[in-house]
Amino acid sequence: MLITQQKDLIPFMEDACKHPFLTVDTEFLREKTYYPKLCLVQIGTPDGKAAAIDPLSKDIDMTPVLDMLRNPDILKVFHAARQDLEIFYKLMGEVPAPLFDTQIAAMVCGHGDQIGYESLVRTLTNGSIDKTSQFTNWSNRPLTDKQIDYALGDVTHLVEIYQKLDAELAQRGRTHWLAAEEEILNAPETYDNDPNQAWERIKIKTHKAQTLAILRTLAAWRESKAQRKDIPRTWIFRDETLADLAAHPPKTASDLKKIRGFPSDRAEGRTGQEILSLVKTAMASDPKDWPQRTKKKPPSAKTIATIDVLKTLLKVTAGRYEVAAKLIASNDDLEAIAAGKDETATKALRGWRKEIFGDLAVQLKNGKIAMGFKNGEATIFEIPSGTKTL
Repeated sequence: MLITQQKDLIPFMEDACKHPFLTVDTEFLREKTYYPKLCLVQIGTPDGKAAAIDPLSKDIDMTPVLDMLRNPDILKVFHAARQDLEIFYKLMGEVPAPLFDTQIAAMVCGHGDQIGYESLVRTLTNGSIDKTSQFTNWSNRPLTDKQIDYALGDVTHLVEIYQKLDAELAQRGRTHWLAAEEEILNAPETYDNDPNQAWERIKIKTHKAQTLAILRTLAAWRESKAQRKDIPRTWIFRDETLADLAAHPPKTASDLKKIRGFPSDRAEGRTGQEILSLVKTAMASDPKDWPQRTKKKPPSAKTIATIDVLKTLLKVTAGRYEVAAKLIASNDDLEAIAAGKDETATKALRGWRKEIFGDLAVQLKNGKIAMGFKNGEATIFEIPSGTKTL
């Protein structure tokens, strides 16, 4: 069902909100904008009903949908929710809650790393999805029946997927694992693109503080302008151009023309003058306020050996719990454990990861346990005190 009028939206939402959970998905475009352009919202109910709501219709007011997303008594079920939540956060000024992300839940239950929706449908429901409408311009109207059927499929199958994953999480005692993994989705700062932090995403070879100060200033300017004009940041300047400007600070329009990706006509115009002023201001700023990037030192041979042993423990743990190893611990986690760094900064030493891996990793590093084989399987052994080592 496609809803394009308020008189149809209100009764659908009133009926939908009687249920304890709803499945939600969106269709959007972002190729020509900074913020996603919402083109369709799909909602499914546990009793098999589903609707595609057209926010581009002049006869639609999305308030009933946003009220549902704010309702603390209704669980909102998404698959790979990050971009959907960003859209709603901009519309609502808050993150929809409570929520359940089936992609994260599937990872926690051992169904693979970042498993796609189509794979989950096939694995958990024995169903299938016609993906021919996946790459389409969702802003074009009217929508075809094929497009609408495709869009609704993203929430109808999701009902059974949620029910099976929720039951599996409870049966395996991993419901709190999911809650921990969804913390970042629930945090408003996940969706606040602070212009002053935009420079951190840009790759640059140098660690010189002044260069980073220039990069921070230019990246903040670009981000603010992209947000204000609602255009992709790369339409203003690419990352490589900002990095080159920071590494080779220009003083004149002629200098700007030597920067890769900087159009000659803009070098002589208003944009060029603006860039030169920004660079000059950044260079004249207080060095105490310049950002820092600490150059990472390569681990010692001893630490590398410890990391290799921890990797074996990680593989054994991943196999035992049927969870992707990269979900339990990253290479940075293993290096931090091997180097004895502060556990508060190490993800693998917190929460459920600590329960199944972190504690064992620390014990293995400290010589409290050992690994070996028993009956042909990798096994962990406790080392009695006073045991001689070779």
